[in-house]
Amino acid sequence: MPPKASAPKSAAAKAAAQKSSDEQSAVLRSIGLSAGEEVRFRRADRGRWQLGRIACVERDGSITVHDAHGAARSLRPNRLEVKRPGKRRKLTWQVVTDVAVTWEQLTLF
Repeated sequence: MPPKASAPKSAAAKAAAQKSSDEQSAVLRSIGLSAGEEVRFRRADRGRWQLGRIACVERDGSITVHDAHGAARSLRPNRLEVKRPGKRRKLTWQVVTDVAVTWEQLTLF
């Protein structure tokens, strides 16, 4: 089977991808998070915590997380926990809604 031929991205497509990446980074920074940061979450049908990495913030305000197997999930911020220094400067898991500096509803369009 011959390898797939992929069309090279145009300069405009690369610029658009970079712009959206910069916008996503700015949105994550505004709520006190960063792309690639480790989080933990619980699935509805299981009781165990699962680890994942933050990817981006969606238009509806949910946060996209990639789990250990690479599967993407969009979860509400109150279902995610990140490691932050606690009262005695020891890293503890805290809910994202408590960590968020300024949380606001994102526009749909």
